[in-house]
Amino acid sequence: MTDSAIKMSGLRVRFRDRGREVEALAGVDLEVRAGEVFGFIGPNGAGKTTAMMVLLGFVEPSAGSATVFGEDVRRRIARERIGYLAERAEAYPFLTGRELLDTAGRLFGLRGAALRERVDGLLERLGLAGAADRRIATYSRGMLQRAGLAQALVNDPDLLILDEPTGGMDPLGRVEVRGIIADLRRRGKTVFFSSHELSEIELVCDRIAIISRGAILSGGETRALVARAASLEKYFLELLGADSPGGGGR
Repeated sequence: MTDSAIKMSGLRVRFRDRGREVEALAGVDLEVRAGEVFGFIGPNGAGKTTAMMVLLGFVEPSAGSATVFGEDVRRRIARERIGYLAERAEAYPFLTGRELLDTAGRLFGLRGAALRERVDGLLERLGLAGAADRRIATYSRGMLQRAGLAQALVNDPDLLILDEPTGGMDPLGRVEVRGIIADLRRRGKTVFFSSHELSEIELVCDRIAIISRGAILSGGETRALVARAASLEKYFLELLGADSPGGGGR
C-alpha cells in the first residue's frame, strides 16, 4: 500500500500549436500524500489543468511518469478511485439533478437501495434536495457547480480532483464546500484542487504547490509558506513577481 495518492516524476507535456511546440509541463516533480488536502495554484496557463488531465488519463505525458495510489495513470484501475469536478461543470440539460446522479452511480456499479441512498444523501448534502427533480437546464451556475460536485462524489472516491470547485457559488456555498472537504479529510480521503480563490486554499489546504510556466516554483506546508509573507496571496504575488520576465527570474 503506497503512502502517496499522487506522484509525478519528471512529468512533461508538449504539444504543437499553430506550427510551434508548446511545453505545458516542464519536468514536474510532485507528491501528494494520501489523506491530505493539497492546493495546486498558479496563474492562468501555468499548467494546472494539464496536470489534472494527465492524472485523469485524458492527456498522454511526453516524458516522465504519473501515478495514482501507485498505479500508472494510463491504467484504468488508477482512475476507478478518482472523482473529478471540472472548472465549469456541465451536464445534459434535459436531465434532472436526480437523474444525473443516478446515471453516474450506475456507471460505477451502484444499484437498488444503495444507489438511492447515495443519491438522496448527496442531494441533501449539496443543498439540491429541493431542486432534485428539476431539469438541469433551469439550474443557476452555482447550482450546476453543486450538481457537478455531487456527481464527483457519487463513487465515494479515495481521491477527489477539483478544478475551481467554488466557481459561481455564493459565500454560503463556499462554506459548505469547505465543510465537505473537511469531512473528506476526516474520513482519510485525499483532495487535490486548484483555485484562484487563494483565501480558500489558505483555509483548507495542508500543503500547496505553486506552478508557473509548467514548472513548480515553490511548495510545502501552507502555514509555513503563509508565515513568510503574512498571507498566501502576498506570498503568491511576490513569488510570481520574481518569476516574471524582468522580475529577477528563478
